Amino acid sequence: MLVLAFDTATPAVTAALHDGERVLAESTTIDARRHGELLVPTVERVLREAGATLREVSAIVAGSGPGPYTGLRVGLMTAQGLATTLGVPAYGVCTLDAVAYGSGRAEPFLVATDARRKEVFWARYTDMRTRRDGPFVDRPADVPVEGLPVVGAGADLYPDILGKSDAPPYPYAGALAALAAERLAEGTPLDPPRPIYLRRPDAVVPGAPKRVTA
Repeated sequence: MLVLAFDTATPAVTAALHDGERVLAESTTIDARRHGELLVPTVERVLREAGATLREVSAIVAGSGPGPYTGLRVGLMTAQGLATTLGVPAYGVCTLDAVAYGSGRAEPFLVATDARRKEVFWARYTDMRTRRDGPFVDRPADVPVEGLPVVGAGADLYPDILGKSDAPPYPYAGALAALAAERLAEGTPLDPPRPIYLRRPDAVVPGAPKRVTA
């Protein structure tokens, strides 16, 4: 097994290669505006550092969000394109699940990431592997924290409401790859690489031009 995983649903453009037992290489750049520019070089970097080639990859995994429309689709379209070219399966894993897995927590907690517009994407977890409910999008004050710890960049943005996070803020690809490899080894079905959208894109189709009269 050689799993190539990457995520572009947050400001972290992150990729990793996993051999079924450990992360062979991982690279992350924090830049919310250059997902399309940075993803392919990041993938090339982890392959080079691991001493592997794309042809050796047996599965592609992309973070499926939730996240901003433009950044999210970069990773998912890249996953679909690579899978088609290589003739290997492509899967999608909820980005919040990757944050949860990276936290290493064994007790109930919440994950919250930045949804912009003064909102957060969030989900509730029983432990690092088990999502209890979600994902949702809400204003921080409407998230039912109920005394649970909150991990992720959403907590860092709104510490007075959600509490300060003590876990990595982003869904680093090493955690994403390890989670996917674990599920594949167990025979747990993974979702196809389809985006998790919790609201409509900002862009809209322009209306018909106004009629000009003399």
